[in-house]
Amino acid sequence: MQILGWVSKLLLLSFFLAVVSPLSLAQTITPLQTSVCSEADRVALLGFKARILKDATDILSSWIGKDCCGGDWEGVQCNPATGRVTDLVLQGPARDSGIYMRGTLSPSLGSLAFLEVMVISGMKHIAGPIPESFSSLTHLTQLVLEDNSLEGNIPPGLGRLPLLNILSLNGNHLRGQIPPSLGNFKKLQQLSLARNLLSGPIPTTFQNFLSLQSLDLSFNLLSGLIPDILGHFQNLTFIDLSNNQLSGLLPPSLFSLVKLQDLSLDHNQLTGRIPNQIAGLKSLTHLSLSSNRLTGQIPSSISSLQNLWYLNLSRNGLSDPFPVIQGRGLPSLLSIDLSYNHLSLGTVPAWIKDRQLSDVHLAGCKLEGNLPKFTRPDSLSSLDLSDNFLVDGIAGFFTNMSNLQKLKLSNNQLKFDLFDIKLPDGISSIELQSNQLSGFLSRILNNRTCSFLEVLDVSGNQISGTMPEFIEGLSLKVLNIGSNKITGQFPGSISNLKELERMDISRNQITGTIPTTLGLLSNLQWLDLSINRLTGKIPASLLGITNLRHASFRANRLCGEIPQGRPYNIFPAGAYAHNLCLCGKPLPLCRTKK
Repeated sequence: MQILGWVSKLLLLSFFLAVVSPLSLAQTITPLQTSVCSEADRVALLGFKARILKDATDILSSWIGKDCCGGDWEGVQCNPATGRVTDLVLQGPARDSGIYMRGTLSPSLGSLAFLEVMVISGMKHIAGPIPESFSSLTHLTQLVLEDNSLEGNIPPGLGRLPLLNILSLNGNHLRGQIPPSLGNFKKLQQLSLARNLLSGPIPTTFQNFLSLQSLDLSFNLLSGLIPDILGHFQNLTFIDLSNNQLSGLLPPSLFSLVKLQDLSLDHNQLTGRIPNQIAGLKSLTHLSLSSNRLTGQIPSSISSLQNLWYLNLSRNGLSDPFPVIQGRGLPSLLSIDLSYNHLSLGTVPAWIKDRQLSDVHLAGCKLEGNLPKFTRPDSLSSLDLSDNFLVDGIAGFFTNMSNLQKLKLSNNQLKFDLFDIKLPDGISSIELQSNQLSGFLSRILNNRTCSFLEVLDVSGNQISGTMPEFIEGLSLKVLNIGSNKITGQFPGSISNLKELERMDISRNQITGTIPTTLGLLSNLQWLDLSINRLTGKIPASLLGITNLRHASFRANRLCGEIPQGRPYNIFPAGAYAHNLCLCGKPLPLCRTKK
């Protein structure tokens, strides 16, 4: 009987497939197909497109036809069941200045009643205000308008978006105070208003952000105290309030955030001490309190931060005694900066020398004696021991520093011949200014070193010799050999330093003429040739350096007409003083063209 039942079912199915036509079958599944784009939403999107005067991204060229939900309209996504737009995601590349949109945000976007995600970022030249109509987007969960040129105030009406969990307006020109109404966001997880011109205090209404995980208000003009309410946000993992004008003490509740991983309060006006309670930040990996007015001692409890790998306490008023860090303290540390406090370390502490650290910055810490020897020099990437009292030579110092990228030893009392220095391949920046170095310039400035060096500053020493000839393909961006005893002529092959942005050869004994090839350095922004023995004219080819912001030809033996074009004819007259017979703006006019 069971077999007969299956047979009867198969006969019924065969009859159905034979009788029902393909057309009627298609009609039965039509409700499962994707709905066509809502006409109201299509009109709203075209309203945005009409306000964009130039689209170098070429995204909006795909916005044609009746169906904005068919997948052809780039950056637009819809609910397939309703045909309503749910996502608008238009992102430009962060670093390519040639790809952008120019125009304003259209209020018509506020008519996208079912929009959940709006991302219009990296467009660089979308200006004007944030439309008030955006406060009508009550389904919105993400509003990201980063890296544009938006102006005006943040609309208080945005506080009426009940489902918002991400609000990011970074990198615009927004002004005024942060509206207290933003405190209405009960579900907000990420708030980013960095790199604007916002002023006033941090609103106390932020106490409602019980779900907040990330807070970034950096690079604004915010003032007043850091509100103690931040300690209520037990889910916070990231806080960046750096580069503002915040003042007062570090709020005690801040140090109860056991999930906090990244805390940046640098470049403010904070006062008082670093409290012992800092040990409560059990998950902290990144701590930056630099460039404030903090005083007192560094608490020894800081050594209990097991996950901390970045510590920057530089440029404060912190004082001795420096805490003793035991062998197991700060086990994850990779980068430390204690520069420019009121510390008198004498020598580099053993717990720093013996660690496998990548960055060690102890400038202005009253270090004395010879250059330190690190147990793990191969781990060092950046080392700054400038503005101390270090003496003697440098022989053997670079041994095994195979990963060193940046070195600063300026303003010490080091005394050695450049013959003793062998730079590790790959180092990109070296600053040795204001010591007692001697020897020939070619030992440190040559085609080998310039193939990997981007910054070289050996000014204020006793270096002699001549400037070398340069080959093509070199990387040097900053060259400062001023205030030495360098002689010889200015090489015409200087034009091969095509990346050069800053050059200072002042206060030497360089002779001959200024090479016309200097005008090929199109990236040059700073040029100082003063106090040498240069003769002849200032070449008119220098007019090709269009980005130049500073130049000085003072105290040479130059003659003739100053190049009559910007910026040379608007530099101060002092830039050309004490030469033989320079004339033309900004100096008195030349008597004859000859």
